[in-house]
Amino acid sequence: MLHGKTILLGVTGGIAAFKAASLCSKLVQQGAEVHVIMTESAARFITPLTMQTLSRHHVHLDTFDEKDPAVVTHINLADRADLVLLAPATANTLAKLAHGLADDMLSTTLLAATAPIIAAPAMNVHMYEHPATVANMELLGRRGVRFIDPGTGQLACGYVAKGRLAEPEEIVEAVGRFFASQTLLQGKRVVVTAGGTMERFDPVRYLTNDSSGKMGFAIAEAARDMGASVTLIAARTSAPAPGGMELVRVESGEQMLDEALSRYEGADIVVKAAAVADYRPIVRHETKLKKTGDTLVMELEKTTDILAELGRRKKGQFLVGFAAETDRVDEHAMGKLQRKNSDLIVANDVTMEGAGFNVDTNSVRIFDRNGLVEALPVLSKRETAERLMRLIADRLPRRTGTEASL
Repeated sequence: MLHGKTILLGVTGGIAAFKAASLCSKLVQQGAEVHVIMTESAARFITPLTMQTLSRHHVHLDTFDEKDPAVVTHINLADRADLVLLAPATANTLAKLAHGLADDMLSTTLLAATAPIIAAPAMNVHMYEHPATVANMELLGRRGVRFIDPGTGQLACGYVAKGRLAEPEEIVEAVGRFFASQTLLQGKRVVVTAGGTMERFDPVRYLTNDSSGKMGFAIAEAARDMGASVTLIAARTSAPAPGGMELVRVESGEQMLDEALSRYEGADIVVKAAAVADYRPIVRHETKLKKTGDTLVMELEKTTDILAELGRRKKGQFLVGFAAETDRVDEHAMGKLQRKNSDLIVANDVTMEGAGFNVDTNSVRIFDRNGLVEALPVLSKRETAERLMRLIADRLPRRTGTEASL
């Protein structure tokens, strides 16, 4: 499963460090080349000799203990890694990573690493739920760090609660899924729209909505990490755009339509996650509109429905739309899917806590022509995006080759 992959295993100072030995052994058995960095505290729980024997490589503890004069060790380790795995990840190490501290071998290497990072937290439940730890994990999540949730059970401190390190088998399985996902969309061309469009009525004011673009950005990142060539068409957003893809900035719905259509013929998958204005002002003033009375009447006209237009022109593309609803979610989602010739509709109730605009989580219900496919609980937008893109990838073979005629 992991043959040929180089994994940098960071072991930090918690009682769960004893599980790192089994984890390291299982990763090696799966074919991975494992290099271990231990913190000074971790070495108090489990010996470096144990990890060296299991990994078959020197264990790194001290930034200044340079064994090979041809390289700078922490840079060399960071550059060679296909994945950085922190297990166990203590609250202290997560805080260092979140705030860019580099005061030991592990944190220095983490700051130099460009490979994806998976962290498996393990700590007392109160430490895990402390606002500082929660904020640090949320920040790291926005930067792309993936987390393997701790389990609930007997903790070393005596509590029975959430905070136990996931079992080594679970962590190895998660690592395997991560590497497997990197080729799910290899060779596919994906177009994603994100953010809220702006319909101006004068040079300084416009009509828009509450979309932050976070969900669309997460989808674009997930598609990129699964091997796809991604074009991201983004309107007004409140989050930084991801890298590693073509970014096209637009303002109005009409501009977004033009950019989407220009790339539609060459696309394999189109995910329209943007919140496009349904109406725009008929008159756009060339100069700032002045106050002339107690009321202002503005006449609006309907904008072009981008999803419907893409559905009308569809020739084999896998088309996914979003439906932000406030009531009768299932009914509205199914109606939208049928009217607009979409393959999937991702619907959410924006009045639900954790599922609306300008938050980092979402809870969605995914529909196809037969009805509800999957209902996801409140998850990070990144995890929601990954689940959605895996679902899309699973359905793509049904639309290609000989299967397309079945």
